[in-house]
Amino acid sequence: MILRALASPLPIAWVTGDCAYGQEWRMRRTLEEAGVGYVLAVPKSQPLHAPYGRIDHAIAQAPQEAWGRLSCGDGAKGPRLYDCASARPPAIDVFDGDAPTHDRWMLARRNLARPEETAYYMAYAPNGTTVGDLVRVAGSRWAIEEAFQAAKDECGLDQYEVRRYPGWYRHITLAMPAHAFLSALAARTTEKGAAETTPPAPALSPWQRSGDSWTFCFPAPSPATAPSHTPELVSLAQTSPSHSPALPLPKKNQLRQRFLTGVLDDGGSCGRSVAHGTELVS
Repeated sequence: MILRALASPLPIAWVTGDCAYGQEWRMRRTLEEAGVGYVLAVPKSQPLHAPYGRIDHAIAQAPQEAWGRLSCGDGAKGPRLYDCASARPPAIDVFDGDAPTHDRWMLARRNLARPEETAYYMAYAPNGTTVGDLVRVAGSRWAIEEAFQAAKDECGLDQYEVRRYPGWYRHITLAMPAHAFLSALAARTTEKGAAETTPPAPALSPWQRSGDSWTFCFPAPSPATAPSHTPELVSLAQTSPSHSPALPLPKKNQLRQRFLTGVLDDGGSCGRSVAHGTELVS
């Protein structure tokens, strides 16, 4: 698998891995022959090139000045800081030649809260590589392990029951593109949500500096948000003009005739007569 990756047109600058890969010298030698740098974790009992003994014994002899605090990348709570010590052992003439283009490194990374927890690495890097570069490459395993764990949870990367390599390869080949699709979809959704979210405008402080003194005032509201106090005009319903003629007022000392109609009984007869009378109104 590694040989196919190296033969592909993909740009590969570094390879990193845990102790299961780092202690395999054939893998390290394959990467060296391909000219690819690596930072591989190794167990504390990893032997160095003779006559230097084990890597933990060599690191134990490092003076206090050799240790420095470096960040191996950002984590969920900020930069992940460790105390690190490194050294370059002599080149191996059989493998590196007279003019080596890469340097060999041994690296130790110590936990700040638990100094007894120390991780050891063997590295192969181009000339001019700094210790900070090696520490960052080693810390990139954190993001890779997080991706593998997400693929196991979301796509069943480790949920297979196979006995042969072709079956395992088919399962991994289907699970990894599925996880890549979900990761791209999640990233696109996050970017879209961030673009649609408009941050609220910061509130202006009533304390404003004016030369050597301060003024306490409230900023005038913007025209868009200021309430309008202009009274609104209310239209009244128009009444239709009356077509009835105007009646004159009665004049004083006007003679008004009043007609009185009554029924007069003429001694038991059935006849009726109408009596007329007048009335003066002053």
